[in-house]
Amino acid sequence: SQWTEGGAGQTALPYPYYVDIVTKRYFDGVDNKNMDKVLDCFHDDAVLTEVTSSTVHNGKAAIKAMFVKLFADFNDIWHGNFVLTADPQTNAVCSQFTVLITPAGSDTELRYENCNRFYLKGDKFQRVYVYMSGDNLLKEGDL
Repeated sequence: SQWTEGGAGQTALPYPYYVDIVTKRYFDGVDNKNMDKVLDCFHDDAVLTEVTSSTVHNGKAAIKAMFVKLFADFNDIWHGNFVLTADPQTNAVCSQFTVLITPAGSDTELRYENCNRFYLKGDKFQRVYVYMSGDNLLKEGDL
């Protein structure tokens, strides 16, 4: 069937899968700057939108460019204090969390309280919406 926003008509995955892909695969990959691990969570035509600033990254290449910039701009990245709500019937996960991040060349740690909404197509992310409590850290990277 045709994929639609919210994943209607998809086969529900086990609840622990949603927790695992968000925390142990995606955010662990981001925190450890493991690009392959991060990108393996996305379909090739996935879209990541930083909603607060209306920044859209269309496709895995644009998402990779965004992470190349993020990894270069910040020495330390940590995501934790997760509150997750998964909805297997719509193949979606909402994740609230704390971000502690230190800009390159600085000793000042920044704190964010963010929320992401992940929509999966099958077992990978198709649409990701990021809501940030401060300045947009997910800027356009060079393709």
